[in-house]
Amino acid sequence: MESRTNAIIYWTLLAYKEWSFYIVASEKGLSYVGSQQKPFEEMSEWVTRRFPGNELVQDDEKMASYVQELIEYLQGKRQMFSIPFDYHGTPFQLTVWKALCEIPYGQTWSYSDIATYIQKPAAVRAVGTAIGANPILITVPCHRVIGKNGTLTGYRGGLEMKTRLLNLESGKLAQEL
Repeated sequence: MESRTNAIIYWTLLAYKEWSFYIVASEKGLSYVGSQQKPFEEMSEWVTRRFPGNELVQDDEKMASYVQELIEYLQGKRQMFSIPFDYHGTPFQLTVWKALCEIPYGQTWSYSDIATYIQKPAAVRAVGTAIGANPILITVPCHRVIGKNGTLTGYRGGLEMKTRLLNLESGKLAQEL
């Protein structure tokens, strides 16, 4: 992993209607989207592990463009993100995360579909592990991955958050938002 010390890591709490989660960005882009209704410690511990030696600073102004695009998504007005990302992982994780971004808005793929898409059809479990390590929920849409039999499977943000995101994309939450 590259050295990323002596930098400022910015964070804010995105609170929109019933949605509430922490987001983090480096100077290069969005680095982390937290789980719904989780404490500050979930985010700060992640930053400490991934950006050791960096200063964590709340800066709502610096984070405004990220918040804006996420809110537009939560309002059902945005299907793709134009904000820059700054995520780091193994080459395999990066391949899987890139594949997640290929899942069209409002659709779901299975873990097997992702494994086949990246031309590693026998790597279904490894795909699941890589998806579980995705640091930027929503924007790298791991919520669009379901079990082969169509069941909802694990999600760092919790199955309630996953269900709400899938319902949002299918139009079932349009009246609510």
